[in-house]
Amino acid sequence: MNSARRAFAKALAAIDVVIEVTDARLPGASSNPMIEELRHFRNRPCLKLLNKADLADPKATREWIAYYNAQPGVRAIAISAKHPADVERIPVLSRQLAPHRSGAEKPLRMALAGIPNVGKSTLMNALLKRRVAKVGDEPAVTKSQQTLDLGPGMTLTDTPGLMWPKIEHDADGFMLAASHAIGRNAVIDEEVAVNLGSILLARYPAFIEVRYRIDVTGLDGEGLLERIAHRRGCIRKGGGLDLEKAANVFLVDYRSGTLGRITLEVPESRQQMLAAAESVPDVLS
Repeated sequence: MNSARRAFAKALAAIDVVIEVTDARLPGASSNPMIEELRHFRNRPCLKLLNKADLADPKATREWIAYYNAQPGVRAIAISAKHPADVERIPVLSRQLAPHRSGAEKPLRMALAGIPNVGKSTLMNALLKRRVAKVGDEPAVTKSQQTLDLGPGMTLTDTPGLMWPKIEHDADGFMLAASHAIGRNAVIDEEVAVNLGSILLARYPAFIEVRYRIDVTGLDGEGLLERIAHRRGCIRKGGGLDLEKAANVFLVDYRSGTLGRITLEVPESRQQMLAAAESVPDVLS
């Protein structure tokens, strides 16, 4: 990741527009603060793409777009990298962010950036209308940086998924793990599922009741996971609940969109989380 950060920082010197891909289900948590820091240092505008919008809550997505569009130098749109009409908007909007760049002598130079597994490779292939980037359902599929011609007077640099050295907030880590931006070896599925369950019980209880045919009244994240294990027959040899299997069922239902169109955070809830984190005293100081 340090190597990827250095390569991205170097590339920014010759880039006009940063295209940051985030996950529309958790736009704040899936936005790498290093990308923001580096683009501000170079004073580069940002086209912020809320990808996988077809899996996200449309109302929450509208709130996030309004939030980002109020920031200077930022344009935000919701897309699905699998929809050609969404992808076709990207070069046009990028040109609007850097109107001084056009033609063969001054080509528009764009960089595609984002954390692992937010759909950058799928988007890269869609923009170029050919397979140039490996696509997979595991984080960190793209391993190296490459620059390609996107069309007359346009180049696009694809960068490896950029994660920051330490995820500062536990809430972000759990949301990223639930959405598969963090590899399974780095997390415990049961803990991730319990945290996800707590969020969905607060924001989308009806989705859970419909999917698993249960009454969620009085349940917390742990109780929900146990109830799913009962309903789906996740039983260990000897009769105990197989919570690991139940967690996998729950996480797959969320990631695939089977539960419904879900967003784990909105601008207001994110600001509340950050404010609460800042108010916690540093016991080491």
